[in-house]
Amino acid sequence: MALPDELAFLDATAQAELVRRKQVKPIELVDAAIARIERLNPTVNAVVTPLFEPARTAARGALPDGPFRGVPFLLKDLLASYAGARMTSGSTFLRDFVPGYDSELVARLKRAGLVILGKTNTPEFGILPTTEPRLFGPSRNPWDTSRITGGSSGGSAAAVAAGMVPMAHGNDGGGSIRIPSSCCGLFGMKPTRGRNPLGPNLGDVMSGLVAEHAVTRSVRDSAALLDATAGPDIGDPYFAPPQAQPFLREVGANPDNLRIAFTTAAPSGVPIHADCVRAVQEAAKLCSELGHTVSEGAPEVESEHLGNSFMAVWSAGCAQVIDGAALVTGRKPTPDQFEELTWALAERGRGVSGPAYLLAVTALQGMARQIARFFVNHDVWLTPTLAEPPLPLGSFDARAGNPLYGLQRAQAFVPFTPLCNVSGQPAMSVPLFWNAEGLPVGTHFVGRFGDEAALFRLAAQLEAARPWAARRPAC
Repeated sequence: MALPDELAFLDATAQAELVRRKQVKPIELVDAAIARIERLNPTVNAVVTPLFEPARTAARGALPDGPFRGVPFLLKDLLASYAGARMTSGSTFLRDFVPGYDSELVARLKRAGLVILGKTNTPEFGILPTTEPRLFGPSRNPWDTSRITGGSSGGSAAAVAAGMVPMAHGNDGGGSIRIPSSCCGLFGMKPTRGRNPLGPNLGDVMSGLVAEHAVTRSVRDSAALLDATAGPDIGDPYFAPPQAQPFLREVGANPDNLRIAFTTAAPSGVPIHADCVRAVQEAAKLCSELGHTVSEGAPEVESEHLGNSFMAVWSAGCAQVIDGAALVTGRKPTPDQFEELTWALAERGRGVSGPAYLLAVTALQGMARQIARFFVNHDVWLTPTLAEPPLPLGSFDARAGNPLYGLQRAQAFVPFTPLCNVSGQPAMSVPLFWNAEGLPVGTHFVGRFGDEAALFRLAAQLEAARPWAARRPAC
């Protein structure tokens, strides 16, 4: 049975329900998703490591009776280890690296009944907010293939937006779930720090900047998937506060009267595109019409100190990743095996001393407390997800004599999302607005630490008031 495109654009919850009712077999869902990947991937370049035959074998077998039994899924080619499948992290240096184990998150995804079809494109080590690695070439935005998908979960976002799968794995160290969700018109939740595990090899990444989850087509899929994966792993250094009830129960629950502060001004003072300003203004108006108390406001952030401290941790983390890659492969890294920006960033990181790194972490923790105090008097903070709509491909390419140009350009493009990686708070990009060019422009909602529940309740209310499921790209 071939799956019609109408079924391909059902969310994962609906697809799983078809399987439960025996209206569709898992192998039929999987074969249809594979056919769609084979048809569309030459255009969008989302899937870089197909795992089609293992997926078919799993779909024909006894799948776990989880909430997403038989639903096709993709893993981002970064952090999530799948035994026997290469994990390149978007780097030529790791193009042949094959881990021999499943990471704890992947084990939980499998127990949820998901069938993993392959690995998705990512920028080298997830550094940039665009997915254009030298190793695999650029992922292209299904809404306009001359535009970026965002990053670093850009391959996953392109796949979901194009209808290859209903949801896909992502991770977020500076906005890498929320950025591509904004660029590709998807729902993207970055959970609270420690909500999902990073084990067995990692307790945290870059002192807690990185969170794991997914990009999804619907709010309920994100909530149900987080229910399936959340919770501490054995030996985790810390974990998020337990939720009061399953996140899926929050979807459709009354969000009550939330105190929502909004801003269209970046803490760094970089200009915000008129489309992104309008998206926030419309979202603020919608929230007010839904009965929430909406006012302008933003936490005070020492932007320059934040940027310097973040870059100290980020650059040292890049050096650590390269050194770790050398350890697991037994090979010596040389500049020609990495992109120019990656090597330059790692060299900068090698200049960060141990005391300087700890001072940067201390500074970021102090800023996290400062941001958290803002939420004593506000329940949610609304901002643009990005400072601009999806940019043309090549916008972050290194410039002659300036290998770090891409990061400098990124600071202007993503002035809001890294704040939540610093604070550890949950945040989501919601696809409420498309501009005159037909490009999606996300709006960014930040919740209190540990309070994904409030965000899921609000997101479901917004999804009902301004549905986006019927919006589909041309490809």
